[in-house]
Amino acid sequence: MTYAVFKAIVTNPEALAAYRDQAGAALARHGGKVEQASATPEALDGKPTIPSVTAILSFPDADAARAWINDPELAELHDLRRSAGQTEIMLLA
Repeated sequence: MTYAVFKAIVTNPEALAAYRDQAGAALARHGGKVEQASATPEALDGKPTIPSVTAILSFPDADAARAWINDPELAELHDLRRSAGQTEIMLLA
């Protein structure tokens, strides 16, 4: 099992809502799923910029995560997510 961290500072909530409606099925195409998500993340240490949304994604392996982000059939969906604001996805491989 491999995990990825998604963080977003949302400036376009409508785009994020539209993305969220399709995100589960897109993740599942590559064996991924949202393990946990929060619209109220809390910093436990340090002084990070607190995102509007944080999620932990799981994939069978790092190759599946890379296949999901690079899937040409999902390019428009990833663009929709990016249009929601400042987003980051970090692979914990």
